[in-house]
Amino acid sequence: MNQSTDTLIVGAGPFGLGLAAYFQKRRHDYQIVGKPMEFWKQHMPTGMLLRSNVNWYLDPDHHWTIDRFLTSHYPSRLSTDPISREQYIAYMDWFRQQAGISVTPSYVCLLSQDEHGFVAKLDNGNTVQAKQAVIATGFQYFAHSPATLVTLLPAGRYQHSCDAVDMDVYKGKRVLLIGGRQSAFESAALLQEAGASHTHISYRHDTPRFEEADWSWVETLVEHMVDQPGWFRELSAEEQDQYRYKLWAEGRLKVEPWLEKRVCLPGVTLHPHTEVVSAILQPDHSLRITLSSGEQIDVDEVILATGYQVNVARLPFLSTSLQDVLVTRNGFPLLDLNFQSSISGLYFSSFPAGQSFGPFFGFTVAVRTAAQLIGQALVSIEKRQLPSAKA
Repeated sequence: MNQSTDTLIVGAGPFGLGLAAYFQKRRHDYQIVGKPMEFWKQHMPTGMLLRSNVNWYLDPDHHWTIDRFLTSHYPSRLSTDPISREQYIAYMDWFRQQAGISVTPSYVCLLSQDEHGFVAKLDNGNTVQAKQAVIATGFQYFAHSPATLVTLLPAGRYQHSCDAVDMDVYKGKRVLLIGGRQSAFESAALLQEAGASHTHISYRHDTPRFEEADWSWVETLVEHMVDQPGWFRELSAEEQDQYRYKLWAEGRLKVEPWLEKRVCLPGVTLHPHTEVVSAILQPDHSLRITLSSGEQIDVDEVILATGYQVNVARLPFLSTSLQDVLVTRNGFPLLDLNFQSSISGLYFSSFPAGQSFGPFFGFTVAVRTAAQLIGQALVSIEKRQLPSAKA
């Protein structure tokens, strides 16, 4: 079946759904393709708690908010309670229903360009023709496993944290977590609660403080970018690095205080200022890990909580012809003030927008701003293309 639309949204996570809500409200012709919230459902562990707060809702028109959802569905919840993964997914399902968003639950196998715009071949056999396309696939293809670690660790004996989400399989096992951010400490807490016999955490920096992160300054900056989309790119390189460091420090030098009692336990050992220097497979199939501190630990499994790194060359559905002409820097597509790439009509939202708009776009705090800026641009194009009232 061949279908056509003005705007194709590739990805049905927070950024894709936020933009779809903007279009739906304004009756813009669009189609959103993807498995709704699949990354959150399949690649984040049950029981995970979010660092974000109720201000990080998705509706660019401020109607279907997280606070409104939680108040009506979880009336006994305290305002100070962190939002759980399960509550957030439930919010997203509710948001999609309330906003009237219909999603095509398929994958784009190939996105290419022709004289009419873009052609998307779906895994259900259908083809979608679109004048414009917005890539909003989030983190899905950007899990980062450092080459130095991959070289050291035996094949098949490690997983990235986005794949290590069934904590029950680690019951009774000794686990090494590599990475020192919130995700590593969150995984350590969940591993202990699932019955892991011992959890080690190795990271290169100081042990983070168990202290609530302050994201209010990020919320303010991102909200103001609706009126000043060029704000970040107009900063000097030094000023941009200062903001990157400030965000890094907030995210890496702190972990949420509700983790302290769940991690500071006899079954968890912290190894600050360390790196893995060798991993030797033992006769009993365990791994003997040597750290840069000289410590040796025996573990059964290794989890890489090493984050994500944008490289749009890893998007498997972008045709070779699109990849060949797409202008990038450090793996990020270079975007104009409307999130449009060097390829006319091809837009990028979410994490890949970080080079042009700042690292804040790797967080759902930026969903509404991205939806408004991309949405305004594409709705404006549609209006210009409509025949005049006289005609």
